[in-house]
This record gives sequence, structure tokens and C-alpha cells, in this order.
Amino acid sequence: MIRNAELMGLAALVLGVTAWSWQQPADRLTWWLEALPVLIALPLLATTRARFPLTRLAYWLIAVHGIVLLVGAHYTYARVPVGFWMEEAFGFARNHYDRIGHLAQGFIPAILAREILLRHRVLMPGGWLFFLVCCFVLALAASYELIEWWTAVVAEQGAIAFLGTQGDPWDTQWDMLFALLGGVTAQLLLGRIHDRQLARLPARGGAR
Repeated sequence: MIRNAELMGLAALVLGVTAWSWQQPADRLTWWLEALPVLIALPLLATTRARFPLTRLAYWLIAVHGIVLLVGAHYTYARVPVGFWMEEAFGFARNHYDRIGHLAQGFIPAILAREILLRHRVLMPGGWLFFLVCCFVLALAASYELIEWWTAVVAEQGAIAFLGTQGDPWDTQWDMLFALLGGVTAQLLLGRIHDRQLARLPARGGAR
């Protein structure tokens, strides 16, 4: 179980990155659209900490995901410097930071979905758990693409930076594929570590 000091350190880190990200972003509307999950997650995690504490792994992954989102919110995904570095170093045809974002969109929610399903005894470890977590990740990725579409319809030109397709007609399909790859990879790499941390959670938190 994560120590309070460690958790406070993670929260301070994410809040610090939030403050930096807010300062003169490339596009203010895009900032709100990209940073909104972080702004929702922080108070939600704070209010549920006492009655439903998460594993140490989950809190660290949430912090990493929040930073990925906030960096993208500041620059817009098509202009993040590390994406330009990747483009030059590997000969990519475009800035691929958004691929990192969608990989994380599958990787981190897969562990959170796994944690909730196991702790509430919806499923036991095994093939069905793996499959349904992948289904959840794909559903989440598809929902995000629908939100991007609806935002583009409403905001028109104002949502171009949020869409971040960079002229790729298959951008939506690539985004969902990378989310699925993230979900599969997270379960394969972290499943056993996650199980050990779940076993150490206090019973009052809903652990198995």
C-alpha cells in the first residue's frame, strides 16, 4: 500500500505540471479538452482515498498518465517537442506524441479496470478477465474518438488542434489500435505485480 508521503509527492508533482501546463498553452480550448480528465481525476481520487485506496502501482500509473495528458495539453499533441525529436531520429512522417498518449490511454486504464473488477469480485484472474479488460480499453478508446468527433462538429475549426490527425485519414484507427496494444501490454507486463499489490491491500478497501 502506498505511503501518504509518497502519494502527496505524486499529487504535488501532477499539480506542479498542471500549473506549468496552464501557463500560455498553444491553444486554450485544446488545453481544457486535453487536461479535463486530470482535473476530474485529482479530486475524485482525493475523495475516494479513505474508502477505496488504490494500489501503489495504480497511483503511479495515474500520475504518469496525467503528465502525458498535461504535456499534450500545453503544446497540443501535434507540437510536443519529444514528438519532433522522434520524427527526426526515426524518420517518422509526423509528430507521433499522440501515439504515446493513446498507448497510455490503454495501458493505464487497463490496470484500473483490472483492479476494480478483481476487488469487487466481478471476475477472477484468467482469460475472461484479460479479454474483458481489453474490451473495456477498446470501448474507452472508441468513446474518446466519438468525443473528438462531436467536439469537431460543435467547435469546427476550433477543434483542429484537439483532433490532432495531422492529415492522416487512418488516425482514428491507429489511435484505437495503440490503446488496445497498451491494454494488452499492461496486463502481460504488470499482471503479477498488480496481483501481489492487490493482496496487500486492507480488507476494508475492498481487496480480495
